[in-house]
Amino acid sequence: MTPLIDVVFLLIIFILVSSHLAKQEAQMELDLPKANSGASAVDDPAARVVINVTADGGLLVGGHRVSQEQLVQRLSQRVQIDGIGLEVRIRTARQANYATVRPILLSCTQVGIWNVSFAVYRPQEGS
Repeated sequence: MTPLIDVVFLLIIFILVSSHLAKQEAQMELDLPKANSGASAVDDPAARVVINVTADGGLLVGGHRVSQEQLVQRLSQRVQIDGIGLEVRIRTARQANYATVRPILLSCTQVGIWNVSFAVYRPQEGS
């Protein structure tokens, strides 16, 4: 019975730490592009990968800088684990070029991910 309790505690710690890291990644300081329309973010329990694109064109996944080839590998691994319902959320700095975002979209289609969204900043009325 004791080993089972140890396993349960380890699972609880893993879930708490991973959820904390996921929230921290989505709150990374980026100067998001402005948009006048769009849907509000919904806390969906579906599996999600957040890709942050910095102003200098760097890609960050899980808080680590990755190359384009590494991104394809990571997305492929996540599709194998989470299935085709995986969502990719792209958070890009306003200063980043589309030339940086295009390969991300191509990587998603290459591994079979069709649920892709962009994080934007929607100014409040009167701002």
